[in-house]
Amino acid sequence: MIGEDLAIAQSLPGDVAHPPHGDAGTGELHRTLDWKGAFWASSGVPAGVLLTVGGIAATIGQPSWVVWIVSIMMGFVQSFVYAEIAGLYPHKSGGASVYGAAAWLPYSKFVAPVSVWANWLAWSPVLTLATSLGAGYIMAVLFAPTAAINHWQITLMDLGLVRPGLTLRINAVSLIATAFLLLTFVMQHHGAARAAYIQKILGAACLAPLILVGLIPLITGDLPSDRLFPLLPMVHAAGAVHFGTWNAYGLTLLMGAMFGAGWSTYGFETAVCYTREFGNPARDTPRAIIASGILCILIFSLVPLAFQASLGLERMLAPDIYDGSGVAQALASIVVKGIGAAATSRTGIIVANVFIAMLILSLLLIVMTSMMGSSRTLYQASVDGWLPKYLSRVNAHGAPTAAMWTDLGFNLILLLASDYFAVLMISNVCYLAFNFLNLQAGWIHRIDRPERERPFRCPTWLLALGCTFGFINMVFMGAGAEVWGAGTLRNGLIALLLIVPVFAFRHYVQDKGVFPRSLVDDYALDGNGRMVRKAGVLPWVTLAACAAVIAGAHALARL
Repeated sequence: MIGEDLAIAQSLPGDVAHPPHGDAGTGELHRTLDWKGAFWASSGVPAGVLLTVGGIAATIGQPSWVVWIVSIMMGFVQSFVYAEIAGLYPHKSGGASVYGAAAWLPYSKFVAPVSVWANWLAWSPVLTLATSLGAGYIMAVLFAPTAAINHWQITLMDLGLVRPGLTLRINAVSLIATAFLLLTFVMQHHGAARAAYIQKILGAACLAPLILVGLIPLITGDLPSDRLFPLLPMVHAAGAVHFGTWNAYGLTLLMGAMFGAGWSTYGFETAVCYTREFGNPARDTPRAIIASGILCILIFSLVPLAFQASLGLERMLAPDIYDGSGVAQALASIVVKGIGAAATSRTGIIVANVFIAMLILSLLLIVMTSMMGSSRTLYQASVDGWLPKYLSRVNAHGAPTAAMWTDLGFNLILLLASDYFAVLMISNVCYLAFNFLNLQAGWIHRIDRPERERPFRCPTWLLALGCTFGFINMVFMGAGAEVWGAGTLRNGLIALLLIVPVFAFRHYVQDKGVFPRSLVDDYALDGNGRMVRKAGVLPWVTLAACAAVIAGAHALARL
């Protein structure tokens, strides 16, 4: 029983085997950050719109701009739940998944680490996706589509069993993206405060083009209504495209679009990853996530609207829009048109190239955000006894370098994949699983730990709405994951289960079945040193309902 494990851990003398914040002699994360630093550290999240805006537009058609607005508003509501549970553990790093795992631990030592693992599997591939897209922008500017370098590659392995056509290969894009990854790693080596300062410089320069793209059509009035309405799904039939209806097929496409958008729009919850590094966690945690949410509402609402109004339905179907490689040129054309320059003029070409360069920097911004957040998730998961011990090592600057090296190595492998969108959507299955567990963690914490101080208390109606959104997101996943390719849901669930052997190795081999002392001190709340389980069977009923919703939505989907 988990309670017995806790009693054993509490009886251990001292805390030599499991120090609370990293291995002995390696130091801790430093409290050098305020909410503004965390805001800038998470300011790369809006650049996520560049990764998925094309694919969603090419999938659902003209309703895509509404999808983005609804999705970011859902994400904003959910963030208030995350802000509350983060305040319960001001001494922990790693983000919402760590605080959510704390709620599930009394009920199952195997469910709890799924939250942390799913969050990391969702965020870490951003390093691959953003650097590869930035590399693709560079290739598009420097070389014509027919240039030999665009077709050069060395195939290493066929992964057709995972997804048809998927291979591991080396090409020019993967090499440039590797250089971007190494640059980002170096910039974060000196800890969160310095990385956040670099983020602030990059953010001020790189978020400007996204805001500009969103505002120009509003200022100029260039929002043709026939490119925004009617709000009907796009249907491919007999080699042609036309407007469909909201039948089972149309609703399945909508679920797929909402599924894809959530990967980008919900991501600003990374602002709570730095609670352990805040000088004043009680004040800084809610401020950081709310400020980040407001920025994301602005960009995720305006940029897709401008993008769709500029392209129109026919252009949205182009392959380079779906895979993202043509998104930079499309956004640049909005700015060029807004200043009244011709696309082929000298002025138009210069403006477009400068704009694309700024977009590349904004992609580096989201890479830094992802590496900072995902490495701290690995770090705290190691400290709490979920993942191998070596991940809890930090350097003299308070940077979790062991976790950062792990992130780097994992993504160097992912960069060899031939289909980055397949990687993205598999990781999104993990992300929405994390999202569900953590939104339910809000009410579990309320029941089990009502007496614990809450620097920020989410209004009860918002907590209930967040819980409901967790189930709605499971509908999106069950019905919509396969829109992005057969086997996406299956592969994502398999990726989730990989935590079982990893956790078993840490808990039963490295820790001999005993949780770290730091974890025990957090969760053993009754007089006998056992975990409180006031919620009874409700968490298990919730998990059963989750499985039923996913299965039901998947069965009703029509493609």
